[in-house]
Amino acid sequence: MRICIVGAGMAGLACAEALAARGHVITLLDKGRGPGGRMSTRRLSTPAGEASFDHGAQYFTVRDPRFRARVDAWIADGCAAPWAAAGEGAYVGVPGMNAPLRRMAAGLDVTWGARVAAISRRGEDWRLTRDDGVTCAADAVVVAIPAEQAADLLLAAAPDLAALCGRSTTAPCWTVMLAFDKALPTSHDSLKGADGEPLGWAARNRSKPGRMGPETWVLQAGPAWSREHLEADSDWVAARLSMALAQRLGIDLPQPVGLDTHRWRYARSAAGGPGAVWDPSRRLGLCGDWLIGPRVEAAWMSGTTLAERITAPVEMTL
Repeated sequence: MRICIVGAGMAGLACAEALAARGHVITLLDKGRGPGGRMSTRRLSTPAGEASFDHGAQYFTVRDPRFRARVDAWIADGCAAPWAAAGEGAYVGVPGMNAPLRRMAAGLDVTWGARVAAISRRGEDWRLTRDDGVTCAADAVVVAIPAEQAADLLLAAAPDLAALCGRSTTAPCWTVMLAFDKALPTSHDSLKGADGEPLGWAARNRSKPGRMGPETWVLQAGPAWSREHLEADSDWVAARLSMALAQRLGIDLPQPVGLDTHRWRYARSAAGGPGAVWDPSRRLGLCGDWLIGPRVEAAWMSGTTLAERITAPVEMTL
């Protein structure tokens, strides 16, 4: 089949890899500028050199043996490695969190900067219309984006699936990125906070394997705090989280040589769900971490599971 996948994050790419390996013709459309999604890496020019930040997912873990095999392949390829600061069994992309996604996307037909505005049926075909007016046809469609965005996209074409998506909620996250011209005087490379605290997580990004450049820290607010201050001014958020880091470390932070913020409206998915959704009669599917739980591995598992359901005999998908 000609299958169009909306969203080229971990779930969409995992689904695409598995489907392409089974001989399907796969096209992916993603609104982002490049591979990453919630595993994005941001780069910032500073007087101390170019700084890089994993400003989304900080690391991933492995439970399923199939994902274990995929991670082992990434490690062998040099695009993933363990990160001791996050605990035993934690892994990161190398040289950035998006490295595994870049490796996956390299062998696939992905159009970046392509936001899908509408999905509709035209006879036996699906039509996907981008916000720039470009349309494409497909035999089947997979929607691999956060639940809330999927609900909006599917409302006209599949209101029942839109309702399913609408029952899942994704927690937001404010992220602050700081670069310094010298290392902060602390032995901590990562810190965890409580959900309602301003500082839910902090990491010395420079401590991850393969990172170069100046001292970098990623500060992420807890979900409850992020939700409460979702519409706050970004400068205020940066100041508040920087103050919280200084308090946790018991030091006075020097003036950063680089600073940036990012508001993730859809950061941490809810837990639980059917893993993946495939309707063979409409040739329409859903995948994403929100159908399993808030982990990178869950996104990969969801995409892989959906590919298995798409290629299974019809009686096995009902």
